[in-house]
Amino acid sequence: MPPVQYQSKNLNHLGLVAAMCRELKIAEYFDARITNDSDARNVTIGQAVVAMIINGLGFTGQTLYLVPEFFEDKPIDRLIGEGIQAEHLNDKILGRALDSLYEVGVSDLYLNLAIKVVNHLKLPCKALNLDGTSLHTDGVYNSNENPDDLNCIHICRGYSRDHRPDLNQVVLQLITENEAGIPVFMAPASGNVNDKTCFQEIIKNHLSCFKAALNNRYLVADAAMYVAETLQLLDKQKQLFISRVPLNIKDAKELVGKAPAMALEPVEGYEDYSFTEVPACYGDVRQRWFLFLNKKRRLSEQKTLTRKMQKQSLKEARDLEKLGKKAFLCRDDALEAFALWQKQSKLCQSETEPEVICKPCYPGKGRPSSDSKPDHFEYFVQSTCFVSCEKRENSLASLGCFILGTNDLDQKGLNTHKGINAAELLSTYKSQQKVEGGFRFLKSPDFLVSSLYLKKAERIEALLMVMTLCLMVYAAIQHRIRYELKKQSRVFLNQKKKPCQNPTARWVFFCFQGVSVLTVNNQEQRVVGLKERQWTIIQVLGILYESVYS
Repeated sequence: MPPVQYQSKNLNHLGLVAAMCRELKIAEYFDARITNDSDARNVTIGQAVVAMIINGLGFTGQTLYLVPEFFEDKPIDRLIGEGIQAEHLNDKILGRALDSLYEVGVSDLYLNLAIKVVNHLKLPCKALNLDGTSLHTDGVYNSNENPDDLNCIHICRGYSRDHRPDLNQVVLQLITENEAGIPVFMAPASGNVNDKTCFQEIIKNHLSCFKAALNNRYLVADAAMYVAETLQLLDKQKQLFISRVPLNIKDAKELVGKAPAMALEPVEGYEDYSFTEVPACYGDVRQRWFLFLNKKRRLSEQKTLTRKMQKQSLKEARDLEKLGKKAFLCRDDALEAFALWQKQSKLCQSETEPEVICKPCYPGKGRPSSDSKPDHFEYFVQSTCFVSCEKRENSLASLGCFILGTNDLDQKGLNTHKGINAAELLSTYKSQQKVEGGFRFLKSPDFLVSSLYLKKAERIEALLMVMTLCLMVYAAIQHRIRYELKKQSRVFLNQKKKPCQNPTARWVFFCFQGVSVLTVNNQEQRVVGLKERQWTIIQVLGILYESVYS
């Protein structure tokens, strides 16, 4: 009797990823819109995209040419499809798939899929959050191309949010819905563009699509969107917005300066916040400005301000002391140097009028005789300095304060709804953390972003879409788990072994370590290593997920 042969392949959390890709019908979506470039292809475009998503959410940080090695010990038939081998997922196949994605147009291709996903998950989509970030890249791109070519992004140096100005970079603009953090729009941009320009282009070219498909109420963004031209575009399209107001605007700066003397009301549901509301008009767009004061933030910023002011004032005082020891050839030069110190000093002021001391200099060494005459004179400027209380009070005035602006006007009789209140406004703006959290996810050192090195800029652009798809699948899994746990009144143990109904997908993924598929004599397959907490997740997600782990 021949010996029994066993083969084990790691499934872990990748079954959840593969099942979500099937639930969202990602492979079918791309295969329906992109014609395969070869009848002999073992892997369709859609399957190649799913393979890259699984690789990206494997959190191994492997580059694309190592994808076959990644799938070498994985049950590919369960994850992607029957008949696919690890060697089929090579860099040539994946590279051609990226080329096909780019040719169709990554932004529009992604947008249509995202709308289907949001509708499938039945997300209310009350608000959309807009933000951008930069990702640094390796390699040389666009070297032989026309720099005025608008069909492809240009990877070059620009303002680096990763604090790597020495490296070329590419910019990624994202719009997410505020319930689950699903990215509904992505747009790659050249590395040297700024958010203000990109935001205007997105609003001009794509905002109408969002309104028609998702019926979102608000567009939320940080201060980069608060530009007169952009606000006018939003108002023209009758889009309600919520944006942080930059404090370099004169009216905003004056409002914050008046905050200590104003009677602020508490924000319902936010014990650390208080606010006041004022009418405003900026960029010829009528708005409501809400001045918020965060008490906790104010206390922490006071400590930081004190530390910075002490450091700065001590430096300025030392500079004045050094200036007093420096010799000048004439009185005017000494006074001019003192005036320069006063101009450059941000905190310290001269307590008295500067005094210029004249000292004679005699030729030769030693003590001069009583009848000797000085060879020349040296002039030294002396003064004392202090920091005025007024400067500190002016600095304290804006601590913990910020302004949110919206064009949702509370005009009874004109609108069919009552305008948004302070608590709703603050809550909606805080959903901006969804898109910022997405950027942190994409920039994780274990994620696919570490492989942002490809032969062509076009493939970089397509890879950015694949990375956004990874974020979409991750956010969808997290949302479904949390929603079903609450709906079915079930719990999952968190890192502290306490029951919860809002675990992160990353923690759930970690808990699926050790799950594998055991094959006996190349025929019978069994999933081993499943524990009760893992079955809890599989069961709440449904039959499709059970089939992967059965």
